[in-house]
Amino acid sequence: MSVTAQTTSGHVVGRVEDVPPGEGRAFVAGDVQVAVFRLRDGSLHATQAACPHAGGPLADGQTDADVLVCPLHLYAYRWRDGSSTSGNAPVQVYPVHEEDGHLVVQL
Repeated sequence: MSVTAQTTSGHVVGRVEDVPPGEGRAFVAGDVQVAVFRLRDGSLHATQAACPHAGGPLADGQTDADVLVCPLHLYAYRWRDGSSTSGNAPVQVYPVHEEDGHLVVQL
């Protein structure tokens, strides 16, 4: 995980190229551990770094345009609101965008 700088629009956590298409990476935004994903279509998503169920590393999970799946027990969470598809505790999702090649997460 890398340490970040804060701007008026959020926390700069890294560069877009730090996250390969179709994958996620763990970062620190301020004092919050986050997982940032860059989907194959180029869209960006961010969530808390640990699964609420058993603390699994969400940055290692599988994702598509709709859900993120925890790599430990395959719990799935919706990108739109962080809710679990199975009724378990939700994850926190954060707005994330690109600014001049940098990933900016808003907490």
